[in-house]
Amino acid sequence: MKIPQIKEYQGLPVVTSEKMKYIDRIATMDYSIKEETLMENAGKSCAYEIIDNIKENIKKDFKDILVSVLCGRGNNGGDGLVAARYLKEAGLNVEIFIVAPSDKGYSEIVVKNLEKAREKNININLCNFENLSDVEKKIYQSDLIVDALLGISAVGKPVGVVRRLIQFANKSKKEIISIDIPSGLNPDSGHHSGVFIIAKMTLTLGLPKSGLMAVHAQKNIGILKVLDIGYPKELIEKIKK
Repeated sequence: MKIPQIKEYQGLPVVTSEKMKYIDRIATMDYSIKEETLMENAGKSCAYEIIDNIKENIKKDFKDILVSVLCGRGNNGGDGLVAARYLKEAGLNVEIFIVAPSDKGYSEIVVKNLEKAREKNININLCNFENLSDVEKKIYQSDLIVDALLGISAVGKPVGVVRRLIQFANKSKKEIISIDIPSGLNPDSGHHSGVFIIAKMTLTLGLPKSGLMAVHAQKNIGILKVLDIGYPKELIEKIKK
C-alpha cells in the first residue's frame, strides 16, 4: 500500500525541489523579485531565528559566543553568508567557513555576499584539503554551528571538503542549525547516503520540502520552522491549486 503524501504543512503547500526551483523562477519572471532579494530575505530571516535560539539556549553574553557558519559554493552557501552578516551585526562572534572555489569560481551572487561579509570584518576561511586540520580545530571551538553547505540542488553523496565539514560539525557535538535542509539529506525523499548533518533545528525557506515531511528524516531535522522569504501570497495560493 502506498503511503499518502503530506500535501500541506502549517497551511503551506509541501513542494519538491523541482517545484521549488519553478517557484523561484516565477517569482523572478512574473513578480520581478530578484534572486538577490530572496537570498537577502532568506539569510536575514534565518539570522533572526538563530538569534532567538541563542538567547534561549546559550547563557553567555553575545560578545563571548562564537557562531561558525559553514557555507557551500552555491546559493545555500549564499544564504549562509547573508545570515553571517546579520549575526555579526547583532554582536556575535562569527566565523565563516566556505568551501574554496572551483576552477569556475563562485557565482556572482555569492561573490557579492562574500564582499559584504568582508566589509563587516567577518573572518572568512576558504576551506580546502590543505587546511582542513586547522579548520577542524576552529569548528570545535564553536558555541553554535550553522549549516549552509548543501541545498535543494545538491545530488548524490557529499564528497570532498563538503563531506569533511559535515563530519567535523557532527563530531563537534555542538548544536547545529541547518538552512533550508540538513546538508546531505535528499530534499524530496528525506533519505541520505550516509554523510549528512544531524540538525537540532532546520530553517526551511519559503515552503516546506517533501523530504522534510518524511517520518524517517525527523531525527535528523530536529525542530522544523518554515520561514517567509517574500514570496507573494498570490503565488503561494496558485501553487496550492
